[in-house]
Amino acid sequence: MTATDTSQYHFWIRWATRASVATAVILIIAKLIAWFYSGSASMLASVTDSLMDAAASVITLLAMRFAIQPADENHPYGHGKAEPLATLAQAAFILGSSFLLIFHGVDRILKPAALSHSGLGIGVSIFAIVLTLALLMIQRKAVQVTGSTAIAADSLHYRSDLMLNFAVLLALGLADNGAWWADGVFSVLIALYIGYGAIGLGYEAVQMLLDREAEPEVRKQVLALLNQDERILDCHDLRTRRSGQNLFVQVHIELESDISLRLAHDIADAAEKRILDAFSQCDVIIHQDPQEVVTGSAP
Repeated sequence: MTATDTSQYHFWIRWATRASVATAVILIIAKLIAWFYSGSASMLASVTDSLMDAAASVITLLAMRFAIQPADENHPYGHGKAEPLATLAQAAFILGSSFLLIFHGVDRILKPAALSHSGLGIGVSIFAIVLTLALLMIQRKAVQVTGSTAIAADSLHYRSDLMLNFAVLLALGLADNGAWWADGVFSVLIALYIGYGAIGLGYEAVQMLLDREAEPEVRKQVLALLNQDERILDCHDLRTRRSGQNLFVQVHIELESDISLRLAHDIADAAEKRILDAFSQCDVIIHQDPQEVVTGSAP
């Protein structure tokens, strides 16, 4: 990364994470007021989801501040694993809360009650939709500039919030017209949706912590970059992994056995540069193996 790229990366990481925390806090306050006056179970589900958003955003903020720190003596591979660790903590927190929402929603289904001040809840839900859309615009730009998986996951979560807020609007509208059961039903549906998302986030975090191979497209691109040089006869033992925003590549290349050490080094250096140019945050290790080249036919 150039100095300009690094500056842009840090700017958008900080801007997106801080905007996410601010949005979650504002929505928590607004939804708490609406739930207090309306008593809506689905609004309580929305409040809980916003609390999860706030917790997730704070964890993401702290984790990204740690993850973007450069490698040091004690962490020679950088601090990128802070991202999946934060995601795993978010997933566990969100999953536990979804169970609480299910219990509350089932209780409301079994004991339906009329809502009061439902208009306030509807107004707050519309406000939440508008504010969330504004945040998503910021996060979209941040992901375009940084490619951050943590910001992308946070953005995905807020996109799901749009659906949740629309669901709350529908539940409040139905309950306001006598369908009191809708409030509890939508609370349970929202909880199930949140729980499903938490399981998906947790799975992806665990895979990254276990050093899962990078995406197939990345491996294909690395091999294509290596094969641009005809002096590289073959490649094998290609291994890739991600640690936060950092991509790690290890590969063996086969070269003619009779070339000089200097030439072998230059070929590997050129291959490494092609990969580094293609992936802005990358660590590459290339091992050169000699290969006997048969130039004539056997007698």
